[in-house]
Amino acid sequence: VAKWIEAASYSLAAQYDAGSTEHALYQEWEQAGVFRANAAESTRSGGKRAPYVLVMPPPNVTAKLHVGHGLNNTVQDVLVRWRRMTGDDALWVPGTDHAGIATQNVVEKQLAAEEGKTRDDLGRAAFVERVRTFADATRGEILEQLRVIGSSADWSRTAYTFSPELSRATREAFVRLYNEHLIYRGHRVIHWCPRCLTSLSDEEAEFRDTQGSLYHLRYAVADDPARSITVATTRPETMLGDVAVVVHPEDERYADLVGKMVILPIANLEIPVIADAIAERTFGTGVVKITPAHDPNDFEVGQRHRLAMPVVRDEHGIVREVTDAGGRVPPSLNGLDRFAARKAIVRQLDAAGHLVKVEPHAHSVRHCYRCDTVVEPRLSDQWFVTMKPLAEPCLAAVRNGTVRILPERWEAVYFHWMENIRDWNISRQLWWGHRIPVFYCDACGWQAALRDDPPACPTCGGAVRQDEDVLDTWASSWLWPMSTLGWPDATDDLAAFYPTDVLVSAPEIIFLWVARMMMSGFHFMGREPFHTIYLHGTVRDAKGRKMSKSLGNGIDPLDVVEKFGADALRWTVIAGMGMGADVALDHADLEKAFAPGRNFATKLWNIGRFLLSNVGDAAVRPVRALDPASLTRADRWILTRLDVAIRECDVALGRGRPAGATWPMEERFSGLRLDAYAESARRFVWNELADWYVEAAKPRILAGGAGGEVARAILAHAFDQALRLLHPVMPFITESLWQRLPGREHGAFLAQAAWPRVQGQFEESDDPTGESFALVKYAVEAIRSLRAAAGLAPGVSAQVTIVPYRATGPTVVTEEASLGASARDVLSGETTLVGTLSRAAVTIGERPNGATLREACAGFDVYLSVANLPADLRDRECKKARTESEQLAKQLASLTARLANESFTSRAKPEIVAAERQKEREWTDKLVQLREKVATLCG
Repeated sequence: VAKWIEAASYSLAAQYDAGSTEHALYQEWEQAGVFRANAAESTRSGGKRAPYVLVMPPPNVTAKLHVGHGLNNTVQDVLVRWRRMTGDDALWVPGTDHAGIATQNVVEKQLAAEEGKTRDDLGRAAFVERVRTFADATRGEILEQLRVIGSSADWSRTAYTFSPELSRATREAFVRLYNEHLIYRGHRVIHWCPRCLTSLSDEEAEFRDTQGSLYHLRYAVADDPARSITVATTRPETMLGDVAVVVHPEDERYADLVGKMVILPIANLEIPVIADAIAERTFGTGVVKITPAHDPNDFEVGQRHRLAMPVVRDEHGIVREVTDAGGRVPPSLNGLDRFAARKAIVRQLDAAGHLVKVEPHAHSVRHCYRCDTVVEPRLSDQWFVTMKPLAEPCLAAVRNGTVRILPERWEAVYFHWMENIRDWNISRQLWWGHRIPVFYCDACGWQAALRDDPPACPTCGGAVRQDEDVLDTWASSWLWPMSTLGWPDATDDLAAFYPTDVLVSAPEIIFLWVARMMMSGFHFMGREPFHTIYLHGTVRDAKGRKMSKSLGNGIDPLDVVEKFGADALRWTVIAGMGMGADVALDHADLEKAFAPGRNFATKLWNIGRFLLSNVGDAAVRPVRALDPASLTRADRWILTRLDVAIRECDVALGRGRPAGATWPMEERFSGLRLDAYAESARRFVWNELADWYVEAAKPRILAGGAGGEVARAILAHAFDQALRLLHPVMPFITESLWQRLPGREHGAFLAQAAWPRVQGQFEESDDPTGESFALVKYAVEAIRSLRAAAGLAPGVSAQVTIVPYRATGPTVVTEEASLGASARDVLSGETTLVGTLSRAAVTIGERPNGATLREACAGFDVYLSVANLPADLRDRECKKARTESEQLAKQLASLTARLANESFTSRAKPEIVAAERQKEREWTDKLVQLREKVATLCG
C-alpha cells in the first residue's frame, strides 16, 4: 500500500495537519456566511426552505469552557450541520449567560484575593462595572472557544442575557406576570446562602448526603417538672427559635400533654405542646420541635397554628436576636457561628442534664449549588412566581406527544416535578443581575412594576425607589428560545424561527432551565418552544467520576484540539455516547482517550491521498452516466452498501416532526442515536470503502482503460458521499478533502453541499443486497484466516482451492447445495480478485490431495495447502493447534456437563440456557476444525 500512498504526495501532505487547516477553514466558512440563516427563506415567512432551529444553552460567563461544553455543543453542531445539508433553513443561535450568582462569586473571590476588598468596599455601581468588565472579557473567550471546536452557529445573532435587548425582554416578562397576579411578594422561609448572602430557589439548594447526628433533647413539662418530653433533632442550634413542640394527633403516648406547656432549655421559656400530622410517630421519639423562622416545614405548621416566628440567626448564619426573639439568645451564645453554636448548645444541654443521647444519623442536607455552603432556612420577604398554572400546559404537551423527552426515562422525573411544583423564588440579594422592576413611593405607599424607570411617583409626585434585589439568573434565560429571536417585538426572526426544534441540554438543569422555558413558551407565545428535549449524558473520568475542577480531573477542550485536532475531539465524544449515556474519558491519558478519533482522521486522509493520486484533477464521469453493464460485482456492492449507510444515518439522526404534528407513540423515541450515526458512517468509509472497495478497485485503476475509468468514477462518488455523511461530526478534515475532489467549483463548501440520498439503483436487480460480492469477501477472509493459522508471512503466496457444495441428487434440493451453486457461479469469475486480495493462487475445483487446512464458509469450503511448509513453522503451528484443541476440549466438556445437569437447565433463565446451548454448538464446530488442523499439521 505504501507505494500507492507515496504516489499521492503531490496532492496531499503525508499527514493531516489539523493545526494549519482548521483555523483557516473556519475563517473561510464564516467569511462566506455559510452559517447564516435567512428568515425570508423560511416557509413560515413564505419562503421555500423548512426552518430548523436550535438555541445554544448559553454558557456562564464565569470561566472558559470544559469538555462537557465540548460534548453539548458538538451534539448540536452535528444536528445543525446535517439539517443545513438537507436543505433546511438551519439556524443555530449562540450566546452566553450573565450568570448572576456564579459570576458575582468569581469576581468577589478575585477582589478578595488580589486587593483584599469586598464588594461593599467598592460600592454597588463600581462593583457592577467591575463584574461587567470581567464578563465581557470572558464572553469573548468563550465564543472563540466555540469556534475552535467547529461550532457552526450564526454569530450575527449572538445573544447575551444581560444585553439591552434581552434585559428588556426580561423586564417585559416580569411586568406581564406581575400585572396578571402571577408574581407576588411573599413572607416565608426560603433557602439562604450565608456565604453568597442571597436566597436560592428549591432547585438551586442541592441535597448532599451527609453523615451527621441525631440529638435527643429533654423538654420538662411546666406543671410537672418530674415529667419530660424528648425531642429528636439534627439541628439543636435552632432550638433558640422554638415556639412549640408537636406530636401526632393520634399518638396515644402524648395525648394528655396536648395543650400543656413545656420548658424550652437554655432560653427557659414556656412553649406549648400542639397536635399536627407533621409529626411522624415512627421517627425518633415522635415529637418534633417547631422553629417556624428557620425551617420550611415548621413555617407551614406555624402558619396553620398562628405561632410566633422569632428569627435567631442573621444573614451570615451568626446566632443573635434579629426579630421577635424576646431574649431567647443568652450572652454566651450571642455572636457565635451556627456550627460553633451547635457545639456550645450541646455542651450546655449535657451539663444541665437535658441531653438524653446522640446517635449517628445519615441524612440529606441542602447546599448552595454555586459555593457548596450549607444552606440556611431563613424567614424572609422574597418575590415568587405562581407556578401551577404555568406548569399545566407543559404537562399536557409531553403527555400528548407535542413535546418528547429523550431518553424517555426522564419523562417520569419531569412529570413528578411538574405535578408537585412549588412557587419559584425569583429574587436574589445580589448586585449583578437584572434589577427587579418594582418601584415604591414611601410618601404615599404607591407600588408598581414598570417597563421604564419612572421619574417620579405618578400618584403624589414624590421620589421613588427601585427594589434592591435582582432577578434569579434563570428568570432571564427561561425566555431564551424567544428573547434571542426578538421577543417581545414581533420580529421577522420570531415569525420565521419560533418554535425551535431540538433543545440539547444536560439533565441536571431540566428543572432550573428546560422546564421553565416550556412554561414561558406556552405562557407568552401560546405554544411549546421546541418539540424535542434531548438530555445527553455527563462526561466522566476513567473511574466514573464527574469531571470537575475541584477533583482535578477535568479536560480542557482546547488542549485536545491543539494536540489531536477538533475532529478527533468531536468524533470521540459522539462515538462514545449512547442515548443519554455518560461519556468516559481518561483525563490522565489524553492519548488513550482521543487517539481513536485521530486514528480515524488519519485513515480518512490516507484514503483521500490514494484516491486523489489515482483520480487526479481530471473530471470523472457521474455514476448515473455509467453503463450498468460495465459495473463489476464490487462496484454494485459498494453502491448498495452506500445506500445502506445513508439509510442507517438518516434513521439514527431522525428526520424530525412535521410542523404542527405530534409525535406518534411508536416514533416518539426514534432518532438522535448519534453514536449509531457515527458508527454507520465509520463502518462504510473504513470497513467497506477502504478495506474492500479500494483494494478491489486498485488493479483496475492502475491498469487504466474503460474498467479503470468506471472504478475511478465509483470510487470518487463513494468517497464524495462518505465525506458528506461524515461532515457533521468531522467537519474540518471532510471539508479539506472534499474541496480537493475533481470537479469542485471554486468557493463551494461541503458545509453547504447536499446530504446524500438513497439511489436504490439495484433494488430491482437479482442481487439487491450485494450478496454476490459478499461471497468474495467471505472467501478472502477465509483465506486470510487460514494464512494466519498456517503462520504464513505476508509476502509468501499460498496455494488455495475453493470447493463449492454440490447437490446430492439429480436436482438441487438443499439450502447448502443452493448456496454452493451460487458460490461456484460467483467465485469462478472472481478468482483473480480473490487471489489479489488474499495473496494466494486460487482455483475452483475438488478437494486437493495432500496436507491442507480447511475453513468452512456458507456454500463452500476453502483449502490451503500446507504440504510445502517449512518444518520449523509446521512444528510451531502444530504445537499451537494441539494446545488450543486440548484447552477447548476441556472447556467444552465442562459446558456439556453443565447443560446435562437438570438442576441448571430447570433453574436458569431460558435465554441463558439457549445461549449456552448455542455456545456448545459453536465450540463443537471449532473443536472439529482444530482437530482437523492438528491431524493435518502433526501427521
